[in-house]
Amino acid sequence: RLFAHWEAVASTHRVSLPRDMAGPIAQMARHSQAREPVPYVSLSQHGKCEEAAYEERRYPAGKWACVTMGEPMYEQSISMSFMKLMRYICKENSVGCHLGMTVPVLNEIHLTKEGTELEREVLTAYYLPAEFQQNPPVPTDPEIHITERAPLRVLTRVFYGMTTEETILREISLFWELLGSTDAVLREAYIVASYENPSVPQRRNEIWFICRA
Repeated sequence: RLFAHWEAVASTHRVSLPRDMAGPIAQMARHSQAREPVPYVSLSQHGKCEEAAYEERRYPAGKWACVTMGEPMYEQSISMSFMKLMRYICKENSVGCHLGMTVPVLNEIHLTKEGTELEREVLTAYYLPAEFQQNPPVPTDPEIHITERAPLRVLTRVFYGMTTEETILREISLFWELLGSTDAVLREAYIVASYENPSVPQRRNEIWFICRA
């Protein structure tokens, strides 16, 4: 029943769910309450009244498991990448055990020169839990790379619901309207941070604008 549910979720992303995902899905369901947050420092919050419109944060350097996909649709790329990462998290690693889930999962995107579409290639990154930061388990899948990512300073803004190319471009546009004209952040690269699994209808996401060094 759990597999059938995820099969239906995958179909909304225009991907098919392989039968070998049944094990990782069951493991993820068993460990769904234990999710370690990626560490960060909040530098400032900006907003009107009591509601924060956006927040400035600093994330420390750390080790991430990364996969790059270039499927025709954004949702297909992130789905295919996360299935690979799920297998790695659940068992397909050099220690042969469940590593534990961290949030958010990051999807790094680039805009075309015209700024009207996303580039096809999306990098999906999973932060390794604290106990594995010094000695990351080696992935069985050669397409997963363990990367030491440099410290990152970002402006973040929350949005809810599905993440499609259309919704992401809209959120980027809304954030730019809010910020106004500034050269403090990159214009060609952005990050979509996902906090909940794709079956949650109004799931929490953030759009991250990357601050220049």
